[in-house]
Amino acid sequence: MRYDPMNPTTLDLFADAELEQRPRRDQIGEQSYVLRGFALPWLERVLPALQTVLAAAPFRQMVTPGGFTMSVALSSCGTLGWTTDPRGYRYTHHDPQTGQPWPTMPEVFFELAQAAARAAGFADFVPDSCLINRYIPGAKMSLHQDKDEKSYAAPIVSVSLGLPAMFLFGGFERSEKSQRVPLLHGDIVVWGGVDRLRFHGVLPIKEGQHPRMGEQRINFTFRTAG
Repeated sequence: MRYDPMNPTTLDLFADAELEQRPRRDQIGEQSYVLRGFALPWLERVLPALQTVLAAAPFRQMVTPGGFTMSVALSSCGTLGWTTDPRGYRYTHHDPQTGQPWPTMPEVFFELAQAAARAAGFADFVPDSCLINRYIPGAKMSLHQDKDEKSYAAPIVSVSLGLPAMFLFGGFERSEKSQRVPLLHGDIVVWGGVDRLRFHGVLPIKEGQHPRMGEQRINFTFRTAG
């Protein structure tokens, strides 16, 4: 059964690997952590909130400044939403597709992001932007740095839902070798401080069927952009 955020099911099953997860914090950099299964207790509030956001700002595939259509579909919520088109990468206050302000960040999103940041050692995280990415099998994210924010003082908080992903966590040059970090449903990656500008990406998502989310991976990336 496929989970459609616009028509959520009541299916409450989880993959065996996810049932076996135990809350733990895996360190992948000097100030970078994977919080295993951290988001799972929040899902009964997160998924309806996601439905509300996507009703106002549906997923769309954007075009990079180089003219390539991204394989990942995007939406945003919060004061600022990340966008890209042939003019460049940037944050905007308004959804370019509707001309309306991006949806308000749901309270549960904000609370989850702050809780994860605290668990990784970053108190006082105040995200004003949540980029929502939808990966279907074959979709990927090339190595990149998050550099469109006005300040790099705040961490990045990245939530994984649905199909497994292989997260690439690299160095400070694109050419540096990347770690391969497997991510499962409910895992959260937090990086900041000395690691804030590390290159990162996602290998192509493999074919699969998640019991709750279906044939997709949903990723929330929380940032302080303004």
